Amino acid sequence: MAAHGADEPVDAEGSGAPGSGHRCQRGDDVRRQDEAEDLVQLLTPEGERVAHPEYDLDLSKSQYRGLYRDMALVRRIDREAFALQRLGELGMWIPCLGQEAAQIGSGRALDPDDHVFPSYREHGVAWCRGIAPLTLMGMLRGTTNGGWDPRETRFHLYTIVLGAQTLHAVGYAMGVRRDGDDSAVVAYFGDGAASEGDVSEAFNFAAVFDAPVVFFCQNNQWAISHPVGRQSRAPIYQRARGFGFPGVRVDGNDVLACLAVTRAALRHVRSGGGPFLIEAHTYRMGPHTTSDDPGRYRPAEEVDAWRKKDPIARMRSYLLREGMADEAFFAEVDEEGDRMALELRNGVITMPDPPVDAMFDHVYADRHALVEEERAWYAAYLDRFEEPGT
Repeated sequence: MAAHGADEPVDAEGSGAPGSGHRCQRGDDVRRQDEAEDLVQLLTPEGERVAHPEYDLDLSKSQYRGLYRDMALVRRIDREAFALQRLGELGMWIPCLGQEAAQIGSGRALDPDDHVFPSYREHGVAWCRGIAPLTLMGMLRGTTNGGWDPRETRFHLYTIVLGAQTLHAVGYAMGVRRDGDDSAVVAYFGDGAASEGDVSEAFNFAAVFDAPVVFFCQNNQWAISHPVGRQSRAPIYQRARGFGFPGVRVDGNDVLACLAVTRAALRHVRSGGGPFLIEAHTYRMGPHTTSDDPGRYRPAEEVDAWRKKDPIARMRSYLLREGMADEAFFAEVDEEGDRMALELRNGVITMPDPPVDAMFDHVYADRHALVEEERAWYAAYLDRFEEPGT
């Protein structure tokens, strides 16, 4: 697979070209939300540093460079996984292309003891929690049901059921508060999941019980083919006010702002202030999943406009402008990404298949008579067939 510069914006539109096919038309009654004046931003799309009266950030040179490296490597991994799915090596892939700043910024704000409840696109947060990319691939290849221990990584298993993880997070956070623990909980969800009743219920429980949970909504503008303007008449972060806790909207393509706002939100919930909602205003540059073709519903001019706000490109510009990195540094990161991608590809292709009866192993925590009966029946069924090649 040809290597690409990590700072290069990518348009993984699937099989359909942008601007082709049928698209969802936004009527005049649908309020656009993409030019909000209340957006917390520390880094402009051109890579210029700006001040904010409530949220600021002062990092070392190595930390700024580390944020760029994180985003660049996560994008390279994401692109390689997309290619592996197209080659038939993965059953599906859920790209996070364009959302790297929201995930790395928030992920690097976490303390080691904080617990994360992700949805299914938080590959960048998984990276921050030390989960190997190959472990993620195993789940999408079908060789595991998760592959990592949430107790060890403090990163829960991916949740496909929309919004369910917000309730799980609140229940866990309520337990944290009762135990007198000073750790925090973060629940990730998307703008589409925000329309689920589970999320509203989670908001209410968290507020009533002062649960130390940060709700982190990655508003990537599209719930598959449904635009956010047809899901919410007002910005999502404003919902927090109705439940009695703070909400902030941050530029989700600004890794510095996402880091600063998430740090502040975590301080708030740890201090006993109750829950906090962050809406990261970002964009899904690729398809919803590898089975989606966004060219059928998404205007090409919208994609072009967001491409100019690319989170990695702006961080690169900032590092160059401030003299914190040179072309040699970026080339080194690209080379590291290419090595990781090659290792990842080899690891996926050579990944051993699990035993056929492994599907019965973790239905219950302990062995169950009914499951053991089904295991025995299935083994007997397989024994009826001759071995391949005989």
